[in-house]
Amino acid sequence: MSVIEKHDELEAYFHEAGKPRERWRVGTEYEKVGIDCNTGQAIPYFGPRGVNYILRELIDRFGWEPEEQDGHIIALSRERAQITLEPGGQVELSGEPCESIHCTYAEFSQHIRELIEVCEPLGIIFLGLGMQPVSKLEQIEWVPKQRYRIMGPYMPTVGTLGQRMMKQTATVQANIDFLDEKDAMMKFRTGMGLAPILIAMFANSPICDGQLNGYRSFREHIWTDTDKSRQGLLKFAFAPDAAFAHYVEYALDVPMYFIIRHHDYINMTGMTFRQYLQYGHNGERATIEDWGDHLTTLFPETRIKRYIEIRSVDSQPPELMPALSALIKGAFYDNDCLQAAWDLVKGWTWDERMEVYLDSHVNALATRFRRHSLLDLAKEFFEIAWEGLRRQNVLNDLGNDETIYLQPLKGLLDQGKCPADILLEKWQGELHQDIKRLIAYSAYKLP
Repeated sequence: MSVIEKHDELEAYFHEAGKPRERWRVGTEYEKVGIDCNTGQAIPYFGPRGVNYILRELIDRFGWEPEEQDGHIIALSRERAQITLEPGGQVELSGEPCESIHCTYAEFSQHIRELIEVCEPLGIIFLGLGMQPVSKLEQIEWVPKQRYRIMGPYMPTVGTLGQRMMKQTATVQANIDFLDEKDAMMKFRTGMGLAPILIAMFANSPICDGQLNGYRSFREHIWTDTDKSRQGLLKFAFAPDAAFAHYVEYALDVPMYFIIRHHDYINMTGMTFRQYLQYGHNGERATIEDWGDHLTTLFPETRIKRYIEIRSVDSQPPELMPALSALIKGAFYDNDCLQAAWDLVKGWTWDERMEVYLDSHVNALATRFRRHSLLDLAKEFFEIAWEGLRRQNVLNDLGNDETIYLQPLKGLLDQGKCPADILLEKWQGELHQDIKRLIAYSAYKLP
């Protein structure tokens, strides 16, 4: 392990991750909540119809390789993709970095086919929702990962909703590369600035604990009272001179969760990385590996690691899952489009950003900003991303470019609606506020 000798190494961690344009890829992370199709309850980790059994079946049938911790399977890998588990048994595909959204879509479709083939005979289904719709917090079993044994008890000491975030919510996330510091910070601030628009476009968590919760994106609201030291919008992102140094200073002062030694997780809660770097801990000194692990425990709307993560979006129905990565690739991988996307939000004051951000959790596209609604801005952003994909002109075997993955989203925006709006209409209408009908409507089906 590489002990950190100089402060400059923390910034160098980011500088060294820059890539030339021809090596840029898009990675997508898809979290999905699984339930018992008869009861609507979250599936457990253990047991003959639990997540552990599902993982074993994926290994046996489809060639995934297991990763174990304390004798329990906690992840799978195959080629450059991984299947990982969130704390409440949410199953996440961390896709390989893809050159095109065609590749992303093929990978996701294969994943869903494999999951359905394994789970359908078990009476287990996965839902295209941003939250567990039925199970209450105490009804959801913890996944036996060491990091969750540290994070779980810590959460109630820094907020009221952290364990809800861990056990009940699901997201889809797009990961993108950068050329250098200037490019990274442009993408970082643009992603942060667009957060309310992205939240509004994809809001999809209006039901939990078996009832309406009063939000279009309750998942996003949960983040506001999870741990204020490590989540939300970051004010320094919008400074014209924002640099890696600012992100380093922010990360240094966020309390740690853990370090890993010999595959064991050591509890570091209560100590910031700055303190650890200065004083060490029980004979351990801070390493670059510790720094990389610490960066994964920060949860702002846009996050910098060795790439940029866009994190603002609720998990979606399968037909909308590729849309986020398509939007981000279109807007962020063309310089003109990236500038146009930033122009949409660059004139906002900090107070306006925070007000619109919080309102978007409740009202989504109906949120007002000055003379506009977020729907107006979402449509403009959509057109920017569409143009970016059109310019990139990456074709599949049928001669279609990547704008085909934006078509389902276009249909929603043309109606002026987000997924939660459709869900709420159906909940009050044809679903008759019946959980079983909600489950049937939201269930993943074969692509």
